[in-house]
This record gives sequence, structure tokens and C-alpha cells, in this order.
Amino acid sequence: MKHFVFALALLFLGTNFGFSQTAPAAAGQPFVIEYYYKTKWGHADEFLQLFKKNHYPLLKKEMELGRILKVFATAPRYHSTEDGRWDYRTTIIFKNAEVAHDTFDSAPLLKQLFPDQDNYKREEQHRFEILDAHWDVPIKDVDLDAK
Repeated sequence: MKHFVFALALLFLGTNFGFSQTAPAAAGQPFVIEYYYKTKWGHADEFLQLFKKNHYPLLKKEMELGRILKVFATAPRYHSTEDGRWDYRTTIIFKNAEVAHDTFDSAPLLKQLFPDQDNYKREEQHRFEILDAHWDVPIKDVDLDAK
């Protein structure tokens, strides 16, 4: 019951204060989402290794298909407070908002890229086990010269 009340409160706040899951995007324009990953202490390198081995190839395939225009990753140069800490940010520029939110089935690509599905699933499970947190932020450009 507490979860239901909490969900209703979030819905109320989102409706009344204009919060939404996605930032508005012009039809047909590229749509950008930043994906943040906070690993358990001492696992950042292992996470990146698994990401590059098991997830990046899928993203590259989606670039070949034209669904994704660009993918890049960044890491903070210095550390921050624990509550604001993240280890990697992957930015994906999708062709448009529709592509970013469609129900694309990546299963055939994953089977093609990773014939040993048991190993792939085990490694992906571990990649998420070593995370403390993960969040996605759709972003938009802000024109500072606009009046």
C-alpha cells in the first residue's frame, strides 16, 4: 500500500509540475540520452571491460542500421562526493525520439554477435551486479542566446 501511495504522489507531482520521463524533442530530430553508471568500489575497470565486450558491439550494430548516430563514453577526471559519484557516462545520439523509444527487438542481433548466449547472459548479469546505481537522462540543448 505504501508503494501505491508513493506512486500516486509521484504521478501527482509529475502532472502538476510538468515532470516527464522524456524531454520534448522536435519530430525527426536526433534524440540524446545520457546513461550513468556508478560501480561498486574497485569494479570500474571490470565494468568498462564487460561493457566494451558485451554491450558496445550491439550499439555499433545499431549504428550500422542507422538507428543510432553516435555513441561515446566519458569518465570524470577527478572524484566527487559519494552521493554524486558516477564512474562512466555513455551518451547515445539516436536518429530521433521515435527510435529511442520504440520496441526494437535486439535479440536476433545479440544471437548473431554472441553465439554463446549462456556466457553472454552470465557476463551481462555480472556487469549489473557490480553496479551500485544506473540512471538514464534524456537531454536537450539549451540555446543561451535565445530571448
